[in-house]
This record gives sequence, C-alpha cells and structure tokens, in this order.
Amino acid sequence: MRCGIVALAGAPNVGKSSLLNALVGEPLAIVSPKPQTTREPVRGLLTDEATQIIFVDPAGLLNPGYPLQKAMVHAAVASLNDADLVLHLHPLPEFPAPPLPSLLPDGARLRSPPITVYTKADLVPPSRRPAVPPEALRVSAATREGLDALLARTRARLPEGPFLYDAADLGTQPLRFFAAEFVREAAFGVLEQELPYSLAVEIEAFREQETPVYIRATLAVERESQKPIVLGRGGRTIKAIGVAARQRIAAFMDRPVYLDLWVTVWPKWRKNRAALARLGFPLPSEPRS
Repeated sequence: MRCGIVALAGAPNVGKSSLLNALVGEPLAIVSPKPQTTREPVRGLLTDEATQIIFVDPAGLLNPGYPLQKAMVHAAVASLNDADLVLHLHPLPEFPAPPLPSLLPDGARLRSPPITVYTKADLVPPSRRPAVPPEALRVSAATREGLDALLARTRARLPEGPFLYDAADLGTQPLRFFAAEFVREAAFGVLEQELPYSLAVEIEAFREQETPVYIRATLAVERESQKPIVLGRGGRTIKAIGVAARQRIAAFMDRPVYLDLWVTVWPKWRKNRAALARLGFPLPSEPRS
C-alpha cells in the first residue's frame, strides 16, 4: 500500500483548483476566472485498492502585496514543505514553465524535485503544441487528457505506508469549511471587479442535525461603502449570492439547506493580524531585531 501528500504548486490562475476537482472527481475547490481565488489550502482524496493520494491545492505563489497575501503564501509554502511530491503546474499556452524555485520566497526549499505539469492543454490545438520535455506531463482538466498518465506517475512516487483517511472520504476538512468556501465562490461569481478580494466569509452557526441544515454565515467587507454593494438594491445581490451558494452546499451535502447570510464591516481586515488569525490565516512571526 502507498499513501502520500501531493501538492499542486504554481502561480495564480494556472488551473490548480480545476485540476484538483478533476482528479478527485468532485468540485471541492472553488473555481473562478478571477485569479487568486484560493486562499486556504484545499485537500482532496483519491483512494483505490492500493493507493491513497492526498491532493493539496494551496494559494498561488506570488509576491505578496499585503498581509493576507503574505499569510496565503506562507500557508502555500508550508503545504509544499509537507508534501511527499510537488506537481509544478503551468499553462501550456504560456510554455515554457519557469523554474519552480523562482516562484518561492527566499530561503524556501522543496523536499524532492517537482514534476512539471502543463495544464490547459485543450486551449492549444495539437498542431501548435510545443514539445514538452520528456520528464514533464501535459494535461487538461476540462477534457481529462493526460490525467491517467499523471496519476500513474504520481502513484509510482508515493511512499509505502497505510492509508491516513477512510477510503470513502473525499476531503479532509470539515463541512463548515466547504460551506464558507462555496459562499465565497458565489460572491466571486456575482460581485464585480475587486470587491470579492475584500470579502471574507465566517460560518457562525452550522446545525447539521436539523432538516434543512441551518447555516448562518457572515460576509465581512472592509469599508462601509462596500456593504450596500454586497446587499444590492432591495437585497437582490445578497439574495443571488445566497441562492447560488445554497444550491452548491445542498448538492455537496446531498441534503436541503437553509442558508442565512449577513453582511458586516471589519475595517481593513486583510491587514489586521487578529482578523486574519480568526479566519485561519496566521501571519508568520516577524524576526526580532
């Protein structure tokens, strides 16, 4: 038996979340055309008779511009350090891929050499596809091209050992984590421009024993002027977010859901250490002078 952690690494918007969903067969990670959608690493499981793969989809590697991004990159690098295997994702239309170490913060190191995986192969016609190196792979989450080869290469690199999770599990995180993510995904789909990046979601109540399941979530923005935008005229925007999120959560849980959404203001929460820690994004300790 083999079991191991496989991290999906790369710059923002290279297709990590789409690939995770395609590999595990369930839409665990939120997907949006907007870059930098993933914040906290999402973990999905793929288990067969002999192997269990714990896929980890962290935030994209970037040069952080504010404390939230700094915490996201810190969590992403920690995921790579914990992994038994790292897949370096890069879109085939933007061939060639830069060296993965060039995307990492100074001082960050990987435990083993990564496998380069060129994503979004369906966007390049076969006659125009560049010749990728023999040690690299070419895949498409949309058409599933190359996924079998990727899984075969991945399974061969897993360490021997017992399964860490039940074979029937699809993910390792609690349902309330996915509920918050699906509300944020709905907000990304409904809200325009930069506002989704200023929005945080906190689950305040999750009563799974009730029918329908009762979930109360708070959508926090950074400025008072953003609150009426999220609410919309006559509450239309928050209602649209709620409908999309409720459908997503109910399908994921296979149960009816009552979703109660509230909007509040957390001033400058993306730069506030206490607010970030409350949301599960602790900042790395600053070196003492």
